[in-house]
Amino acid sequence: MKIAILGGGESGVGAALLAKAKAYDVFLSDKGPIGEKYKAILILNYIPFEENQHTEEKILNADEIIKSPGIPSKADLILKLTAQGKSIISEIEFASRYTKAKIIAITGSNGKTTTTLLTYHILKSAGLKVGLAGNIGESFAKQVINNDFDFYVLELSSFQLDNMYNFKADIAILLNITPDHLDRYNYNFQEYIDSKFRILQNMKSDDSFIYFQENEPIITNLKNNNYLPKMLPVSLTSKKINGAYFLENRLFFEAIDEKNTIEWQTLPLKGNHNAINTMCAVLAALQLNIDFKVITESIKTFHNAPHRLEHVAVINQVTYINDSKATNVDSVFYALGSFESPIILIMGGVDKGNDYSQIEELILSKVKALICLGVDNHKLTEYFNGKLDIILEAKSIKEALNLAKSLSLENDIVLLSPACASFDLFKNYEDRGNQFREEVIRIKATEI
Repeated sequence: MKIAILGGGESGVGAALLAKAKAYDVFLSDKGPIGEKYKAILILNYIPFEENQHTEEKILNADEIIKSPGIPSKADLILKLTAQGKSIISEIEFASRYTKAKIIAITGSNGKTTTTLLTYHILKSAGLKVGLAGNIGESFAKQVINNDFDFYVLELSSFQLDNMYNFKADIAILLNITPDHLDRYNYNFQEYIDSKFRILQNMKSDDSFIYFQENEPIITNLKNNNYLPKMLPVSLTSKKINGAYFLENRLFFEAIDEKNTIEWQTLPLKGNHNAINTMCAVLAALQLNIDFKVITESIKTFHNAPHRLEHVAVINQVTYINDSKATNVDSVFYALGSFESPIILIMGGVDKGNDYSQIEELILSKVKALICLGVDNHKLTEYFNGKLDIILEAKSIKEALNLAKSLSLENDIVLLSPACASFDLFKNYEDRGNQFREEVIRIKATEI
């Protein structure tokens, strides 16, 4: 059987290694350059590949296509393959065929990475043989070659879910759905919602679905469909007898035992959004019968991923926070809600059709100065002009932080939470966050 793999990154190369291990006739093609690391792996494993082009004859001749999630379904080559009735799947779908491990699958518009890492950390701390994959870490396909794990925690984007058909989660977590990536979904929010709900496909009555009760798109779509798995809601506003809720700075897990509560202030994560993430991760662990005390102690040792409300430094009693991964308005909403001190907000970049009215009230009540970081800041400046006293523009991290430093007073927060993509001034959000961190550390060194 011939398999063509489109995309030569972590996902594609992992799929190629698995296909080779399962004795498929494999060919990998990338329209752009392939990184030296991945080329070396392909050469070492005698996997034919091409870069900077797609040889359509070879690809169209394949029996099945494994597509990188970054390639839109409207790409010309994908449309040709679809017209021919070719099977087009994701690396996650392919890898799931070759493991009997239990799968905890996590998706949502925001909070996926934190929840995935926390769930993985709890399971690993409990001594389980667990892998971490999906939109994070080493590819799922590469990990199932040796099949060393009894559990996998997978962070799944909507793009990955779109090409998954027979995949089944044992535990699925849906954190929230807010408008994002609508350019990939014909600017139709319902199409994006439907993509997220694919995480429930093929689940059975003995599986578990954990979701945030106060997210309207989730609740509406649950009402309109009949799903089989056990429902475990989490809430910030009401007690749930079969899920978890957050009340008076405590997390309650009534599904197990009313005595099972956690004092929120004892945990390293902050903000209501992280209370949701934590409740989801804990409920997932409880479905696996992990001891509640083990869960509680493991959360206290958790360190979140870089660029997600990352505490960088305190300089002259001003706290600097790197939230570069906040590439949409909803993420900034949660970030602003995490702090009580006055905020100097660094925001901007490549606008993805943002609706700033969603965060206007929070910005007006919490932000003392807005620094717009981007090549073209007109949408931000026009929206908040006349509403905020201080709006400044910057074309580099250094310039933005110099402005922030000049405006800051004791107990202020300098928060990088852009609400935008990074490609105007940076390679990606990691590059933006790394530059922020490095510049803050440089400023701190000069203050000593």
